[in-house]
Amino acid sequence: MSVLITIKGLNDERYERPLQLIANLFFEETVIQMDGHEGGLEVEFALKEKQDVTATAVLTEKETGKQYKASYSKAIDAAQEKAYFKQVKMIVSHVYLEVLQHYTGIRQKWGILTGVRPTKLLHKQNRAGVPAKEAHRQLQENYLITPEKTDLMQRILERQLTIVPDLYDIGKEVSIYIGIPFCPTKCAYCTFPAFAIQGKQGRVASFLSGLHYEMTAIGEWLKNKGIQITTVYYGGGTPTAITAEEMDELYALMYEVFPDVEQIREITVEAGRPDTITAEKLKVLNKWNIDRISINPQSYTQETLKAIGRHHTVEETIDKYHLARSNGMNNINMDLIIGLPGEGTAEFAHSLAETEKLMPESLTVHTLSFKRASEMTQNKEKYKVADRGEVEEMMRMAEQWTQANGYVPYYLYRQKNILGNLENVGYAMPGQESIYNIVIMEEVQTIIGIGCGAASKFIDPKTGKIEHFANPKDPKTYNERFEEYTNKKIAILNQLFD
Repeated sequence: MSVLITIKGLNDERYERPLQLIANLFFEETVIQMDGHEGGLEVEFALKEKQDVTATAVLTEKETGKQYKASYSKAIDAAQEKAYFKQVKMIVSHVYLEVLQHYTGIRQKWGILTGVRPTKLLHKQNRAGVPAKEAHRQLQENYLITPEKTDLMQRILERQLTIVPDLYDIGKEVSIYIGIPFCPTKCAYCTFPAFAIQGKQGRVASFLSGLHYEMTAIGEWLKNKGIQITTVYYGGGTPTAITAEEMDELYALMYEVFPDVEQIREITVEAGRPDTITAEKLKVLNKWNIDRISINPQSYTQETLKAIGRHHTVEETIDKYHLARSNGMNNINMDLIIGLPGEGTAEFAHSLAETEKLMPESLTVHTLSFKRASEMTQNKEKYKVADRGEVEEMMRMAEQWTQANGYVPYYLYRQKNILGNLENVGYAMPGQESIYNIVIMEEVQTIIGIGCGAASKFIDPKTGKIEHFANPKDPKTYNERFEEYTNKKIAILNQLFD
């Protein structure tokens, strides 16, 4: 459903973006006009800014004349202009969400939150010593988050602090992300750096040469500074798309150039595409004491795999899982995606039943997101997906299944254009959680991205300020400029860890 919304009574253009994001939670396509021509819906705001700030919103459906009204008042701190506007914007968003909920009959369980990492809000309160009950009350009042979601956030926070007791002090260490930008084929929903590997051995060799340079330079810097590595994560693309010999050289180099590799808490290799897994490659992983991998079915319905461009069979996923087990892989993650084209509750129930036969140590349940650059988004008319109600039911099924089978939620994140305005949740058997997933989602330490398309996130251990830096996504550009990008990252690191 697409809709034109005219906004009246707000003269600051800084409101336009948050109002757009909230409207997108309700409608497939939304155009926001600030005091423009009348549209299908008109929302008129009134603000009274005294000791308390009161916002009133009246939504009028132009065709019928029906009106919906909401009002909210809150005392705010007027000491700083920037902080003051942020608080007023939250109050405006509050009443805007309420009138849209009245109009559509849809309740947004995450309230006005449109950000990726909601659990950070709860961690902030926890670090400040706010009791959980009071923190939940504030989140529910300020952001209109439902108790169901604050309870989920609390369970995740407690699990994270059990797995990483020094989570709030881990900024003195770093984690490493190593991006391998090659896959057998590219999935229809994917926007990660992923290039079909067939016929590109020359480009792969060039890329690996640059990757080795980056790893060596970053490793030398870490050793000189005496900085420990918490986790290493090989992602992509598909890191097992390269040959066993190339993998062997890569891990040998890791042990040679990174500091105290035996002390690294966790090393993960995504083997997400079952069609890249061989006994030879698994033996290489075993050789270098790597036993945490991902094997991602996404779905156990063959027609779905074909529709989304995954050129492997359901049987191949199951066979490669057992092959990995027999070759010493003791911590296997699997991914399922809710809302894939043509899938409803019956297909998702089948995927859960098949997962139960395997019982991986962790299961990440993603909700399909229409990412702007993906093939699926570019050709939406080709891909019929479930409606909001069915997507919510599938998420409920996942929650019930994981609880019944002994899994606990340990991280979550959200995405723009995610079906049903839901979330992605990582579940694990207690003690098998991914530390890397925790530290990247809670943004508690610097993650150095190495390789093609790898994004670095530099977090000042003193102030918490975040700086982003990304390597180029295509192998050709990366191959031409990897030295330049390595030097830029080291310059940033020198400023953070002086």
